[in-house]
Amino acid sequence: MQLTPEQVSRYNRDGYLFLEGIFSTEEAALLRREADTVFASGREEVWREDNGAPRTAFAAHRYNEMFGRLGAHPRLIRPVEQLLGESVYMHQYKVNAKAAFDGAVWQWHQDFGTWHRDDGMPEPRAMNIAVFLDPVTAANGPLMFLTGSHREGVFEAGHDLETTSYPLWTLDRETVARLAGEGGIAAPTGEPGSVVMFHSNLVHASPPNISPWDRVIVYLSLCAVSNHITRHKRAEWIAHWDFDPIRALPDDCLMPKAAAAAE
Repeated sequence: MQLTPEQVSRYNRDGYLFLEGIFSTEEAALLRREADTVFASGREEVWREDNGAPRTAFAAHRYNEMFGRLGAHPRLIRPVEQLLGESVYMHQYKVNAKAAFDGAVWQWHQDFGTWHRDDGMPEPRAMNIAVFLDPVTAANGPLMFLTGSHREGVFEAGHDLETTSYPLWTLDRETVARLAGEGGIAAPTGEPGSVVMFHSNLVHASPPNISPWDRVIVYLSLCAVSNHITRHKRAEWIAHWDFDPIRALPDDCLMPKAAAAAE
């Protein structure tokens, strides 16, 4: 899968690209069932809200076969290689939940700000590519982007250790208000199987989910191999230390026949 020149231009302008129907309904449903299995596992990599609802399952590609296959899927790996101009490795892998009624906020932040400060990533030559496993609507805590904010580099940030169970380097209200006034706020919504790609400097957040509908999204944080991290401050299952380039699997790798043939 390759992006068109128009899609590359839009990504460079806005800092994100929303792509509908990249994965089929069947592929998304298979992954959604695996997400429930992972969230119920009780592993240390599964972080929860203060009320016990699942929040994030780190490194699921290492202990779940289907998520391992997704982590090497050509529909995700090839476009990122195209934008970054070289092979990529997996810096971080998350299955993020926004449980119905109980999913908490993700504050306004830049991912590269965390990766640089905590992990020693040299440059913002990394990005996220996200796969919707549930319908994402205006009601169930969609991702929100400050359009074009990636073009201003890294902002000053404070380390918020209290708001949620996961610490973040967050932006102040004045900066968020200015950026929103200049570029607006976008909140892509769509069906399971949709994909969002976004720049590691793009300021983003998501509101609490007080709707009766769950929202699960898988995030691959992919980094150019030449730009690998230099600090091992965080647990290896949060910020990976394996810098080998990802070798993409066949396009049908998520389907049962393909999975069985590979065993």
